[in-house]
Amino acid sequence: MNSFNEIMKARRSFYNIGARDVVEKERIKAIVEDAMLYSPTAMNSQSGRVVVLFDENHSKLWSIVKETLRKVVPENAFQATSDKIDSFAAGLGTVLFYEDTDVVRGLERQFELYKDNFVPWSYQSSGMLQYTVWAGLTAEGLGASLQHYNPLIDDEVRKTFGIPDTYKLMSQMPFGSVESQPGDRNAIPVADRVKILS
Repeated sequence: MNSFNEIMKARRSFYNIGARDVVEKERIKAIVEDAMLYSPTAMNSQSGRVVVLFDENHSKLWSIVKETLRKVVPENAFQATSDKIDSFAAGLGTVLFYEDTDVVRGLERQFELYKDNFVPWSYQSSGMLQYTVWAGLTAEGLGASLQHYNPLIDDEVRKTFGIPDTYKLMSQMPFGSVESQPGDRNAIPVADRVKILS
């Protein structure tokens, strides 16, 4: 895939992922670093932070998720939850997306007039970073999805991986080799969602 439109159309939520080494770790590292460098942020805040987990650390994360959910999901519903988590653990790795709240609070103090905007702007910046990483992984033929087990897992993840207290966990992106294709995309007609005025 070499055009942005092709990558955009190929990016889907892949839940059946594997750990086949179709892309080198160094290449994945480069994708994430480039995304961090070139994704836009409000007022050049650069508040995004990422942690990329491979191998044992990747497995540890999904073990934390499973054991945390075991405490809150009814026993008769837990098997489906466990199977879903196992599908993420089967991948090559996970990207954890964070926002540094120290940076956001600093901007609120520095630009009093816009202080109510910096949290939503921070979330928007994070969304762009997440999409850019996802598109980069897609371009390499990897499958990924976006998960949100925060804030349930925040404390244990912070303790296990040495994450600073000021980092707010936004999402988790498990990725890996594509083991099967997702179903057809169910989209509302674009004409109902886009208005062009000229």
